[in-house]
Amino acid sequence: MINFFQMFGRGWLEVFERLGRAHLFLFQLIGALPSLFGRWGLLVKQLHSTGVMTLLIILVSGLFVGMVLALQGYNSLVRFSAEEALGQFVALVLFRELAPVLTALLFAGRAGSAMTSEIGLMKATEQLAGLEMMAVDPYKRVFAPRFLAGFLAVPALAAMFGAVAILGGHLVGVEMLGVDAGAYWSQMKSEVSFTHDVLSGLFKALVFGFVICWIAIFEGADCVPTSEGVSGATTRTVVYSSLAVLGLDFVLTALMF
Repeated sequence: MINFFQMFGRGWLEVFERLGRAHLFLFQLIGALPSLFGRWGLLVKQLHSTGVMTLLIILVSGLFVGMVLALQGYNSLVRFSAEEALGQFVALVLFRELAPVLTALLFAGRAGSAMTSEIGLMKATEQLAGLEMMAVDPYKRVFAPRFLAGFLAVPALAAMFGAVAILGGHLVGVEMLGVDAGAYWSQMKSEVSFTHDVLSGLFKALVFGFVICWIAIFEGADCVPTSEGVSGATTRTVVYSSLAVLGLDFVLTALMF
């Protein structure tokens, strides 16, 4: 019994110790962000790596999510003779929930894991130590550009996800199922609030991007510098980011709506 409590307490001490290291890492990371002013090339390069290279999967996923959402919404609304409200239904579900959440999950799986593996490989091959030996701060040169690029990319990708998904909903609802196009767009325009619905979804995406990039970069920088350590850090990034996104989505939804 004593050994059980020792193992239990040791496990929680390790968890809190790692959380403390993660927060100290975050403070140093935020402190390095002002160094990017005047060094826009680093930021643009990472925006291409994290944002542009993730765009294809975001657009394709958004298109099919919008099509499926319109099909399911039509089958439910037609029972109540309310199929004209399909545009409102699709837009509200997308902007409030699906666009930010699914974008964040896809971003964590594609860009977040890539950040962790790249930084972990740099640590395993002692590239980060080499930068420090040359008096180059890894926080300013490696970590901060990736953090800020991901933070800015997620809301932009979420907006594109929502726009393409609405077009996918129009394709199924109007072109295939015969919903009136005027009703589809007019209901959406009259019932969807830009400040309350659209901006709340973009705010969620900002929070998700912040957390995902923090987890991804910290896991890469804190991993054991071996092939197993890098692969384990990459796995933890996807798992922790996904759980954080889903948990934060509930908290933010409860506070906003």
